[in-house]
Amino acid sequence: MYRKIDDFIADWNVQTAGTLRVIEAISDDKLGQAIVEGHSTLGWLGWHLATSPAFFTGLVGVKVQPAGTRDGVPDKVSEIVEAYRRMAADVQEGVQNALTDDMLAETVSAMGREMARGKLLHTLIAHDTHHRGQMTVLLRQAGLTVPGVMGPTKEQMG
Repeated sequence: MYRKIDDFIADWNVQTAGTLRVIEAISDDKLGQAIVEGHSTLGWLGWHLATSPAFFTGLVGVKVQPAGTRDGVPDKVSEIVEAYRRMAADVQEGVQNALTDDMLAETVSAMGREMARGKLLHTLIAHDTHHRGQMTVLLRQAGLTVPGVMGPTKEQMG
């Protein structure tokens, strides 16, 4: 749980930079890559990460404009990258401008229970990290280069 806005912002910047590297590693022709047919694709996951933070920030009282609709997955990686980059900056600015450190301990109703705002912001980062991990598996399955995010990848190790 976050107790300081600055701590969330520091983590947010590191996490979103890593996720951005993963999204940038996708090629347009691999946006449809899924682990098996009928499961989430690289394109859907990238777009989901560009659009879903508006839901989480709304729960904590920060208005962030979603990049688009959930079902409107672009067919160009560059559009997903730009949407994600814009969303990441909007979340940072929104949290800095709308919340205070004291507000992070306040509880709000979220997902059927009471939860501290600071915990919800942690959940936002965990959500991003979870889907980023799925995307790295799909990148490898698609034959694309997996960027190092939490350390070097096998390719980077030599």
